[in-house]
Amino acid sequence: MHLNEWVLAHVQDLLGLGWLLVCWWGYSIFSRRRAKHVFCISSVLHQYRKRWMGNLLRRENRIADASLLNNLERNASFFASTTLFIIAGLVTGIASSEQLHAILPTLPFAVPTHAISVQFKLIVVLLIHIYAFFTFTWSMRQYGFCAVLLGAAPLDKDPDLEGATGKNYVRYMSKVIDRAGHTYNQGLRAFYFSLSVLAWLLNIWAFLLAAAFTVLILYRREFHSKTLHAMIGVGTLDLNELSKM
Repeated sequence: MHLNEWVLAHVQDLLGLGWLLVCWWGYSIFSRRRAKHVFCISSVLHQYRKRWMGNLLRRENRIADASLLNNLERNASFFASTTLFIIAGLVTGIASSEQLHAILPTLPFAVPTHAISVQFKLIVVLLIHIYAFFTFTWSMRQYGFCAVLLGAAPLDKDPDLEGATGKNYVRYMSKVIDRAGHTYNQGLRAFYFSLSVLAWLLNIWAFLLAAAFTVLILYRREFHSKTLHAMIGVGTLDLNELSKM
């Protein structure tokens, strides 16, 4: 590869990384702000979590609630374990990048590139999954905190259950579960965008389209999915609650 082609390839790599960050962080900021004005998966779940905590306080037997929290934590645990296997595979792939560089030109739509460029893209995927591992494990810990708060919940016979004690528990316990859910969601987004980076191994244009398509998928699922409409239809939700998230 000539010097000019080598420089162009590395400029494209940096531009591609910038596009990934714009799509990923840009969508995260957009979705967080839009969730304060319209119904989406996260804002609807926030209201149902508050209802869950309100109903929990009125139940004498809370085994079912503990089981639900355990299931949520198990989901995060599954993805945290999966990221470790992916990280191990990526480390092996980076060490064998020369063989991968030799195979790539045989794939459809693949554009010849430098071996260092292949390593750079694999390292980007590796860093994404390291980030995902930390987010999933933090989500697990937060669900663990929720379990402790569940055990410390006021009893159904507490005289101040309808007063400040009950209201504070519902408000702040639902916020802790919200934070655990948001962290879990951030880990899932990392998985989605890491898949778009795989298209980068073929050519930059495939990657640009893949990253943009990932944003479109996330937007439709979080703001316009049939599941969202069904969740809204289950109960009467309050738009005024959105700004309090």
